[in-house]
Amino acid sequence: MQPDLLRYSCQMSLPGFSETSQKQLQNARVLIVGTGGLGCPAAQYLTSAGVGTIGIADFDTVSVSNLHRQILFTPEEVGQKKALVACEKLQKQNPGVKLVPHDVKVTSNNVMDLLQDYDLVLDGTDNFDTTYLLNDACVLADKPLVYGAIYQFEGQVAVWNAPNEDGTRTPNYRDIFPDVDASQVPNCAEGGVIPTLAGMIGCMQANEVIKYITKTGEVLTGKMLLVDAQTMQSRIIKIGTVTNTSITTLPETDFVPTITAPELKAGIEQGVYELVDVRNTAERLLYSIGGKHVPLDKVEQDTSFLETGKPVVFYCASGKRSAEAAKLIRNKYPNVEALSLEGGVKAWMEQG
Repeated sequence: MQPDLLRYSCQMSLPGFSETSQKQLQNARVLIVGTGGLGCPAAQYLTSAGVGTIGIADFDTVSVSNLHRQILFTPEEVGQKKALVACEKLQKQNPGVKLVPHDVKVTSNNVMDLLQDYDLVLDGTDNFDTTYLLNDACVLADKPLVYGAIYQFEGQVAVWNAPNEDGTRTPNYRDIFPDVDASQVPNCAEGGVIPTLAGMIGCMQANEVIKYITKTGEVLTGKMLLVDAQTMQSRIIKIGTVTNTSITTLPETDFVPTITAPELKAGIEQGVYELVDVRNTAERLLYSIGGKHVPLDKVEQDTSFLETGKPVVFYCASGKRSAEAAKLIRNKYPNVEALSLEGGVKAWMEQG
């Protein structure tokens, strides 16, 4: 056996998996968007399996609160760019794979250019805006999308927008979730997640990528796998074989301007900003940076924080609800400078 195939001998011994299958992996180009709880294990296993080219897109930096589930990173790398750290480490794990870092925020302006060099996309993100953006971009670009999501003890996996033999495409994310009110769904930082679930779902996503590329097994197209980590029960929801949605344009990514914890601290000391806490009362009592307390569901009604005329900085636990608050105010009052504290209270506490 050739030395470059020796490391893959165990998977090549599988029934239905041959040297041809391995070459299909080596010729494949996979883009992983997000190196969080899902993207880390997915990237590790796709690298070890020998996928030829793996792009990793992530604009974020490593934080302490990531480490319990983002097992590719260590405390020494806190503050460093995730995409760069991930590619450097994965390259050492398998020198025969090409790792391409994309240290960018994926938006409607760059997503189509980002996708064009890849055969398949893996969604490792943790917010609805980017999930919908990736879904719609993959539909427009005719690229399959391997989807995964986690919350507390529950996870989901599916493969969207795969081609059918008759030229149609399988269902996509909007077939089952036409729209979601993101402000009503907490993310991992706010709602919590068991770290082992992130590893399970991320590995399942990698598994679907391998199955799709090598045409082995039954790929999760036209259906969604639901996993409960507490009971270890799973079930599959059948969606259909053909999409019923029509996607012709990309959604506009209205990313809110953010401010870092050190920048906010300096601004508070100088009296530059009006600070608004959009968390609930229980969260406020546990810990507070200060400022006015206006829960997210009251932001549009109670706008007394605008009276000072200062730029408004909203904050919450992780930055998700504060971004929603800033969007609401920016849409209603276009002339108001509204920002969101990047990383929320967690980032503030990590900065001391």
